[in-house]
Amino acid sequence: MPANVRERGWDMNAETYLAYDYPLLGAFWTMLVFFLWIMWFVLLFRIIGDIFRDDRLSGWAKAGWLVFCIVLPFLGVFVYVIARGKDMGRREIAQARAQQEEFNAYIRQTAAGAGRSSSVDELARLSEIRDRGAITDEEFRRAKELVLAVHGPVEHSEPTSRTSAR
Repeated sequence: MPANVRERGWDMNAETYLAYDYPLLGAFWTMLVFFLWIMWFVLLFRIIGDIFRDDRLSGWAKAGWLVFCIVLPFLGVFVYVIARGKDMGRREIAQARAQQEEFNAYIRQTAAGAGRSSSVDELARLSEIRDRGAITDEEFRRAKELVLAVHGPVEHSEPTSRTSAR
């Protein structure tokens, strides 16, 4: 322990002394190395994801790049970034656009399906109109054929209610 610590009567244990001895610049360098280590893994996983994302690479080429990036990680990653880094962003943007288009198509399909009525609803409405006498049987038959042509045939389901014998 330094002489001035003993003179002042401070009782510093080994852990406190270690924290006291660790300079601020040392803490900065430790945080920087830790940050760079995390960034290295982010870059490595982005490159591995890009290797699998690229449809133009054959299976052997993907395997070769993966082996190169895993066996010699620093050299493999740097060579990959130099050789194929320009198109990494383009492939990522293309994938994001494709996912957005699939999502939009799903939303359009779902929204369009909710707005249409089923053939059963259309036929029930036609039957009500015929029962009121607003259309003839011949007009009902033609409208029914039109509904079935647009919506397809009506699926018959098994009756759900049971009759109980007493």
